Amino acid sequence: MTDPAAEDRLDARQLADAFRQFSLASEALTGAYAGLQTQVGQLTERLSVLMGALPAGVVVLDRDARVVQANKAVESMFGVVLAGIHWTDFCAGRLTETETPGEWQLELGGETRRVTRVDAPLESGEGRIVLLTDVTDAHRMRLAAERNERLAAMGEMVAGLAHQLRTPLSAALLYTATLVQQDMGPADKERVGSRALERLRHLEKLIRDMLLFARGETLGREPFAICDLVAELAQTLEPVARARGLRFDATCTCGATRVVGDRKAIAGALTNLLENAVQALDAGGSICFRAEQDGMQARFRVADDGRGIEPALQSRLFEPFFTTRSDGTGLGLAIARGVARAHGGDIGIESEPGRGSTFTLTLAMGG
Repeated sequence: MTDPAAEDRLDARQLADAFRQFSLASEALTGAYAGLQTQVGQLTERLSVLMGALPAGVVVLDRDARVVQANKAVESMFGVVLAGIHWTDFCAGRLTETETPGEWQLELGGETRRVTRVDAPLESGEGRIVLLTDVTDAHRMRLAAERNERLAAMGEMVAGLAHQLRTPLSAALLYTATLVQQDMGPADKERVGSRALERLRHLEKLIRDMLLFARGETLGREPFAICDLVAELAQTLEPVARARGLRFDATCTCGATRVVGDRKAIAGALTNLLENAVQALDAGGSICFRAEQDGMQARFRVADDGRGIEPALQSRLFEPFFTTRSDGTGLGLAIARGVARAHGGDIGIESEPGRGSTFTLTLAMGG
């Protein structure tokens, strides 16, 4: 028969052992928690020191776009304490997009700065981090380098310019001198006069292109629809191509997408590519003009199935005054590349003798 008292003593010992084990586990958990708190404190301190030491501005936002934390660099950049401020409302009117993707213009206290901006969402989904880096000095250096490059190119072209101007000028002088001859009939005078006018127009185009190349930078910037520009250029070039017995096809897949830039300069650059394609083809050839959006870029392609371009010549196509046409100034492609680069893009070429050429002009969507 079981002794009830012995069972009670056994249960008491088990409870005491269980309580002792619980106490040990609790002490271990308390120690581990204290250790974690120490590590968290150390990590927080290191993060604060790191954020304070970073030359770039760091802003931590919650899911409602309010500033949870901001380092000294970004508060110095804006000149205010940002904690608790609604970031989107605060940036409106202070940060504006520029022609270069990822770069923004900061207007503050009458001073204009150039910054890069990167937004990264937090893995928890509870907000995001914004990284702002002041690149004003680098931007100024880039502009200075571009100006110096143009000046160097202009220095190299002086001799070529003298030759380019002398040839049509001499022809125009010869034709006009012939016009004063008394024994020349009306038909001959009209023919010689037309040739003189043609040479003078060539001189005017040469000087105009030279000034465009020297200026380098574009003027007014405005938003415009990519497909509207493609339709406008197609309307202009299609009759020219048809008159030469060429097939012309223009398509745009950008929908209502708009780009910010100097519409007139961009249209001029694309017109140059299209006219070059027309000049490169014989009757029966075809030209394909296509525009599409590729990420943060607008991409224009002008492809023809003409003679193609020798590899040795491709590297020289964008040199000022280099031309394979007797009536060309050799500045069209150089100007077109300048326009593309002024809008954060460039021009590339793919060509193979006997299989045609494709020129690709890209523009940054920001302009």
